[in-house]
Amino acid sequence: MARSVYVAGIGRGDGRQVVELGMMELLSRQVDRVGIFRPLGHAGADAPDPVFDLLRARYRLSQPRAGVLGMTYERASVLQAEEGTDALVARLVGRFHEVAADYEAVLVLGSDYADTSIPAELALNARLANECGAAVLPVVGGAGQPADSVAAEVRNAHDAYASLGCDVLAMVANRVAPAAAAQVRQAVAEPGGHLPVPVYVVPEDAGLAAPTVAQIRDALGAGLLAGDAGGLARDVRDFVFGGAMLPAFLPALSEGCLVITPGDRADLVVGALAAHSAGSPAIAGLLLTLDERPGPDIMALAERLAPGTPLLTVAEGSFPTAAALVGLRGELNAATPRKADIALGLFESHVDSAQLTGRLTVAATGRVTPMMFEHMLIERAQSDRRHVVLPEGTEERVLLAAEVLVRRGVCDLTLLGEEQTIRKRAAELGLSLPLLGADAPAVQAANAPAAQGPAAPPSARITDPRVSPLRESFAELYAQYRAHRGVSVDMAYDVVGNVNYFGTLMVQQGLADAMVSGAAHSTAATVRPAFEVIRTAPGASIVSSVFFMCLADRVLVYGDCAVNPDPDAEQLADIAIQSATTAAQFGVEPRVAMLSYSTGTSGSGSGVDKVRRATELVRDRRPDLEVAGPIQYDAAVDATVAAAKMPGSRVAGQATVLVFPDLNTGNNTYKAVQRTAGAIAVGPVLQGLNKPVNDLSRGALVQDIINTVAITAVQAQGGAAPAPGGRS
Repeated sequence: MARSVYVAGIGRGDGRQVVELGMMELLSRQVDRVGIFRPLGHAGADAPDPVFDLLRARYRLSQPRAGVLGMTYERASVLQAEEGTDALVARLVGRFHEVAADYEAVLVLGSDYADTSIPAELALNARLANECGAAVLPVVGGAGQPADSVAAEVRNAHDAYASLGCDVLAMVANRVAPAAAAQVRQAVAEPGGHLPVPVYVVPEDAGLAAPTVAQIRDALGAGLLAGDAGGLARDVRDFVFGGAMLPAFLPALSEGCLVITPGDRADLVVGALAAHSAGSPAIAGLLLTLDERPGPDIMALAERLAPGTPLLTVAEGSFPTAAALVGLRGELNAATPRKADIALGLFESHVDSAQLTGRLTVAATGRVTPMMFEHMLIERAQSDRRHVVLPEGTEERVLLAAEVLVRRGVCDLTLLGEEQTIRKRAAELGLSLPLLGADAPAVQAANAPAAQGPAAPPSARITDPRVSPLRESFAELYAQYRAHRGVSVDMAYDVVGNVNYFGTLMVQQGLADAMVSGAAHSTAATVRPAFEVIRTAPGASIVSSVFFMCLADRVLVYGDCAVNPDPDAEQLADIAIQSATTAAQFGVEPRVAMLSYSTGTSGSGSGVDKVRRATELVRDRRPDLEVAGPIQYDAAVDATVAAAKMPGSRVAGQATVLVFPDLNTGNNTYKAVQRTAGAIAVGPVLQGLNKPVNDLSRGALVQDIINTVAITAVQAQGGAAPAPGGRS
């Protein structure tokens, strides 16, 4: 039977979607195929299920929506009344087994206590968990409750589920007031209150509680006069009602607020948008009441002042509009991926993932899927947090990635760029990203482990190279590095004002551990400063690159597919050794195939001879490495072909590191595999530099940036990792 986890509550409003998302994250790190089962729901099997739709989108699930639901509450209530609880349980457990038969693990989403007409709902959840063989993870809502009440609820919920025979995995107190969280932890740890299972306390988070502009539009049935998708995704952190004259109105504005004002108050509309344009403060949008709409001149001015900022309109007045907004909270669903990242960061910050995973009985799969590889990157980076500088701090995708990286504790960041521009852009995007300015403690102190301490929260700092006090010392340093090229200090002062040079010098000087750039710069602009300043590592003759090719059931390492056009035998051997080292660092056991158009001694020619010589050099330099070559691609990865072409080889048929003879072959092969085999290509990852610097594609997606930063942070840690999922 598939091992399952049953996330259950004791009442409404516990926000358990955060816990369900967190548990899905933990399960998907262990196994490839995770199923979802919701015993009871309010709508039919084909109706939208916001939580399942979010999980399906985020974790690339193939499970159809119709296969998730046991039955509706309405049907369950009738069945229980007519045939009894035993019949209801038998029917639901039967549906569970239908789901479990197709998956290695199942996440069960317990009932929500919302107008269900099901008596003894907690007891029903407990019985279903027992009959399904599931461990129970009860969630207690702590919103608006003092610490002692939350602690008492946690103990009572544990006792209730335990007394009904449940295998309680852990307890979660969720949505606890931040000021009360420490008191709750202390209360459940005191003599007489201590429980035999872990208790995790997750505080309320304003970023999760805040509704988006789109959610408010939908809740009010409002019309959209202006605004784009990015504007509608902004979080609304406050409401400001406009009625006063402009001088009194402007000081009331706050960052992320939604301005609610009659639509005929053109002065307040223009004033709010002008304040937003100036970045003081960046508002979420405007909601115009009484069905009054600004004229075309005002609308044209609004578009110029704050493009993308939403203007909504409703027919009601301010008071009924305000009443409709009371109690409206943010939602976790497929349309709010940023909130899912916030939720995961919250879960990972306050739940001991390693401890909770250790209490699961899900056996790790032997496969390494793309999702597992991504999880491994995040976990490795979190385990020894490093400091990465991102030169493109004003770039939208970089800011969106930065929020995820900081929220999930992947690394500390320095964003380079003009401070007001970065802050305004972050506010326009509605990011919950705490940004430290230039007047915060020095970068050196932020980067020092002793000052930071293991419990220090991750941070994002803004540094403007143009006005930084480091610029002069960096200019002197760069002039020393490039003196042989005739670079003076004055010339260097201009050069180090460039964000990529400034970021590279931060890394070289130990003010950051690594750098990632390229979302808005060419590869040359990103890597040239590294070649000039950081240079190659001892023992490395060249800088090269690899791609991690995430196939359906394994991860392969391809090198070099991005840097060296036609390496000679010495360079090719260096690329192979660098690629093997990188593979081991990321949990891929290196078995190196030196690729050619012939296998073994079957062919000849300058190309084959180069690969043969490179293979000999690898064996001489690294006798510990498993290496084969020359070898064709099919013989390297297909066991049947390997048995015919290179029998007895410990690499043929099971190679994990594939080294191409030249850039033309490597680049075309990785793109062909990426496009035709549906592989996810993570990279290029540069290797051979003294310190980690990596380049992004200018078409990089936000997830690509997150993955690349995580890889770079892991490179900065050094050392090798165990293989994801238990083997490579």
